[in-house]
Amino acid sequence: MRKLVVALALASTALAGPALAKDNSFYVGIEGGGIINQNQTFDLKATNGTVTSAPLRANYKVGFDVDGKIGYDFGMFRSEFEVGYKNNNVDYFQVNGGTPPLIIAGGATDVPATGNYKTPSGNQTVLSFMANGLVDFGGNGRSVGGYLGGGVGVARVKQETFAFVHPQPSFVDDSDTHFAWQLLAGVYKPISEHVDISLKYRLFSVDKINTVGTTGVGFQTRLRSHSLLVGLTYNFGNDAPPPPPVVVAPPVIVAPPPPLPLCPPAAVTPGPFLVFFDWDRSVITPEAAAILDRAADQYASTGQTSVTLAGHADKSGKPDYNVALSQRRADAVKDYMTKKGVASGVITTEAFGESRPLVDTADGVREPQNRRVEITFGGAPAPVSDGPCRPQ
Repeated sequence: MRKLVVALALASTALAGPALAKDNSFYVGIEGGGIINQNQTFDLKATNGTVTSAPLRANYKVGFDVDGKIGYDFGMFRSEFEVGYKNNNVDYFQVNGGTPPLIIAGGATDVPATGNYKTPSGNQTVLSFMANGLVDFGGNGRSVGGYLGGGVGVARVKQETFAFVHPQPSFVDDSDTHFAWQLLAGVYKPISEHVDISLKYRLFSVDKINTVGTTGVGFQTRLRSHSLLVGLTYNFGNDAPPPPPVVVAPPVIVAPPPPLPLCPPAAVTPGPFLVFFDWDRSVITPEAAAILDRAADQYASTGQTSVTLAGHADKSGKPDYNVALSQRRADAVKDYMTKKGVASGVITTEAFGESRPLVDTADGVREPQNRRVEITFGGAPAPVSDGPCRPQ
């Protein structure tokens, strides 16, 4: 039990952790680390059919756990197939009395004496094939992310050369294949555009294992283990394309035909301007700040009297949350423009959430061009002419 507590403490205090698995793409990975196997209590069935409950217990040393995986990232959900191998050597056997005849020290078949056998031999290995489902959270850009999930599958458990005294003949050398399940939790961090490092905790269980001893006695137990694994994952997805640049076309000036002079230029309404945001953020980026600086200058130089800010979000979150997020983005732009000289009273904000995407996507997709605020101006004063003129 002390070993189990240490493993849980290590997993709960880990702060650093596939780069972030690319949405809608495949990934592969490998993991390895230590494993603590909980003490196993065995029920024994003698050859005459008599069952003895819990007369034998096996205690294991810390072992190793390795696995390989291939999966697909759907965005907030990942599915993967995993092949794993676990190995624990026996630390000691504890006999509580009343066992059927087994092979003990010296190779004799007899009922082992009650007590602890601290010089045993034997190890337990597990070959597992699991299908996992994981829910991702965090991990935006190069930041730390996490996941929770579980899996089901089959496991081949081999109890190899179990002997009370090394190197005497074994009383069990058999294997069994049965249903297995596991619970998973972990953190990860990108270290390049496609590779990330992770730290994972695994609770693994096979609830029923039946083997036959060398004297014909049947052994029934269950397996429960705890692993702490370090892993590397390679993601095959491509980087998201950058948002298209916003181009403001200069006005076209037409040469005045004689003999009338040119009329004053028509009222100029610049824009609209678009600024984009990081996923689940409402912070003005340096790129957005440059566009907002130009928009504030245009507001002042063209004599506009009103500004409308329309906030939007992509479809990766819940609709109600996205409306609130798009409002925060519009408020952030309003705050920035007021600091650049645009009066707060002429600015109107609107929040559309995910209802008006610039790029139509499926629900749950993180589309950069949909995380935006659109800035439009209005109310430019009409030009005044002193006499007849030709329109420009």
